[in-house]
Amino acid sequence: MKIAIGCDHGALELKNTVKAHLEKRGFEVSDFGTYTSQSCDYPDFASAAARAVASGECEKGIVLCTTGIGVSIAANKIPGIRCALLSDVWSAKMTRLHNDTNMMALGAGVVGPSLALELVDVWLDTPFSGEARHQRRIDKVMDLEK
Repeated sequence: MKIAIGCDHGALELKNTVKAHLEKRGFEVSDFGTYTSQSCDYPDFASAAARAVASGECEKGIVLCTTGIGVSIAANKIPGIRCALLSDVWSAKMTRLHNDTNMMALGAGVVGPSLALELVDVWLDTPFSGEARHQRRIDKVMDLEK
């Protein structure tokens, strides 16, 4: 599986930790930046990662900033994206089971490295339930883009 990843300066260190973890697990990672700690604008990197997921270039995506809020908002502006801001394991599991999210957002100032990696693993390892009631709801959400 190919995973898009992107962050701003506030989450560079956590992005690099998550990226190394993903590669260790055998995932291919497309890194959309940022690559330095210089101040930058999160929408640039979140939207690039989200476009890669929406186009099918990558199967899933992870975006990070200090709170995770800005990158999740930016990613969700790209048609076809369902990005969940995650800070607890239960939500990481449920957003895959019920919402079939294709992106997740993390806040480097909210979750530490250990929790972040646990959230990534639970999110990636949990399949969509495929239940008709959940697919019906997802379809309704995606219809809102039209």
